[in-house]
Amino acid sequence: MSTEHTTSWVALRYRDLRWMIGAQFISTTGNFMQFAAVNWHVYALTKDPLALGLVGLVRVVPIIVLSLVGGVFADALDRRRLMIRTESAMLVVASLLALFTLTGNASLFLIYLFTAVLGGINAFDRPAWSGVLPNLVPRDQMSNAIRLNSVSFQLSAVVGPVLAGLILSVSSPGGAYLINAISFIPVVWVLLKVRLPQSENTVEKRAISFAAVREGLDFIRRTPLMWSSMILDFFATFFSSALALLPIYASDILKVGESGYGLLFAAPNIGAMIGALTLAHWGARFKRQGEAMLGAVAVYGVATIIFGLSESFWLSALALFVTGLADSISVVVRNTLRQLLTPDRLRGRMQSINMIFFMGGPQLGEVEAGLVARLTTPAISVVTGGVGTLIVVAVLAYGVPILRRYRELPSAVEAR
Repeated sequence: MSTEHTTSWVALRYRDLRWMIGAQFISTTGNFMQFAAVNWHVYALTKDPLALGLVGLVRVVPIIVLSLVGGVFADALDRRRLMIRTESAMLVVASLLALFTLTGNASLFLIYLFTAVLGGINAFDRPAWSGVLPNLVPRDQMSNAIRLNSVSFQLSAVVGPVLAGLILSVSSPGGAYLINAISFIPVVWVLLKVRLPQSENTVEKRAISFAAVREGLDFIRRTPLMWSSMILDFFATFFSSALALLPIYASDILKVGESGYGLLFAAPNIGAMIGALTLAHWGARFKRQGEAMLGAVAVYGVATIIFGLSESFWLSALALFVTGLADSISVVVRNTLRQLLTPDRLRGRMQSINMIFFMGGPQLGEVEAGLVARLTTPAISVVTGGVGTLIVVAVLAYGVPILRRYRELPSAVEAR
């Protein structure tokens, strides 16, 4: 076996990384369980595609409004302590949503409200985690740690929806909300135990100011690989938000009920997990990352079109599987590129700006998908979204050549 293969999982030898990735896996599994349960809950209450699409809107508006502030906080404060506060706050909010639902007092307004609050807290939590992860391993192991984190994330994205489907088939969404609340406890516990080495973030305290926000924005603007990959992420996910309409497909088109809904929700994440595992093991061999990223997003668009046209459960599941497989390739390339190009003192702000793109795209896309589905049909909504994704890939592939030609990080750094 080659040295490259034997070192594919080398970052796991660092105890704090193992603990944090394990705790994040539990918490992210709970989050995906709640995402799936919220969508099912809203559609069960309203039978309205637009109400379903608005879940994405109420989730993303607080992120767009607060993410830049969250990034400044993550770069100015102790990131570990900030995460302890944000994870604890999300535990409380998820517990309240579970309490209202289990006691029969949940309403569409409360679901939207708690979803919005969780989104706002995430605007501070994600930038902090983006700064914590690279400091858990030496710099020469950072790429490996990022790929391992992607594997953990994708595995939780598989397990969470499947568990949600099982819980929904025997109980109410409140059960899924309660488990999500409990899932935050391991993260808080691990954060209290780990000790991070000093980084630029902690050595040099930075002011919380508009100037700090502008510094982060200027860094993105001066780095074509960063802003072009963010634009690709935003528009591809905006046009291809098929998951937003899954409750309609599961209940009305494919007629597979709660269990089938959980499997459909998990299908793209199964594909993404396999893609992430492959990249974690052989990722160092891929040299033409730019072409791979653009090609993967194009495959994502084609698979979305197939899903939109399908009336077969297994073909639909296969199409969703392919969307996840393709998306994982794009995600790992983008995440690795961004972390390696970003100085530690700017990681929180980079991630906060990135959040506007990678979360704004799919969440706003849910609104677009729900609105188009209401005005036309769910199939038209999904198919036109897939076509839009292909157009975006073509425009960026030829309009931003540096993105297409991106191969190795040394040349990427020179291109800044």
